[in-house]
Amino acid sequence: MGTVPLEEAQAKLAEIIEKLTPGEELIITQNDQPVAKLIAQPRSMRKPRQPGSAKDKLLIISDDEEHLDDFGEYMR
Repeated sequence: MGTVPLEEAQAKLAEIIEKLTPGEELIITQNDQPVAKLIAQPRSMRKPRQPGSAKDKLLIISDDEEHLDDFGEYMR
């Protein structure tokens, strides 16, 4: 766990965040007193969603209305 003065944190926030490893804590100080704690979160391993990525994954048979019979009382 390291510390950084508030003025430096304001000037270099993006750079400071980039250098933190997941779970690492950084204390931000003002007048040598702790005022905030910055904790790096784990980076997502998931790939960003892409439009159309689920295409052809679900088949809906439009002619099959038999499955709606169970919901008849809710559709009135």
